[in-house]
Amino acid sequence: MAHTRAVAPPHSLLRPRLRAVAPAQSPLQAPAPIPVQTPVSTPAAPPADLRDRLAEVAEYLPPGATLLPAPQHTLPALPGRPPMVGYLVLLPAGPETAAAPPTAEEGPVTVDGERRVARVDGRPLDLTYLEFELLAHLVAHPHRVHSRDQLVRTVWGYGHVGDGRTVDVHVARLRRKLGAEHRHTIQTVRRVGYKYLP
Repeated sequence: MAHTRAVAPPHSLLRPRLRAVAPAQSPLQAPAPIPVQTPVSTPAAPPADLRDRLAEVAEYLPPGATLLPAPQHTLPALPGRPPMVGYLVLLPAGPETAAAPPTAEEGPVTVDGERRVARVDGRPLDLTYLEFELLAHLVAHPHRVHSRDQLVRTVWGYGHVGDGRTVDVHVARLRRKLGAEHRHTIQTVRRVGYKYLP
């Protein structure tokens, strides 16, 4: 039996496939679809068929995903409201492949994710693995404020045991390596985190 993990449907540009599971094969009994209440002023009524509604969700699922009804006891219940309907998205287990960081050439700092080279004003930087990943992430998202927790999850991964202080130390190292002229490109947002300004 293949191992699977449940995740929230990511927004993806890929065209995924849905695998239909017959009720006799499903370990969980599908709850009866609940009609969606729409205001009279809405011109378009939702599709009546559950299959049509699930097909609309398919564009947000990764390839190989299986959609199963969530057990009723796992869904929140609101007093005076009909029971909620939820679904689990199961993904096939496989080796985690990390995508190469994107190539960014905006401003004085350039990052080539395929060659794993970062440059400031054409001068190559000598970076550790995590310094490169952190710089590549910041440069790929200029002007966006990243909290320390977001950076730990994105750069170090979910299994990292540590705190936001780890990010502070790596940012300080990056600023030193960028030099006095370009250290201001990584700005501190007080009580939040950091942003890259080209």
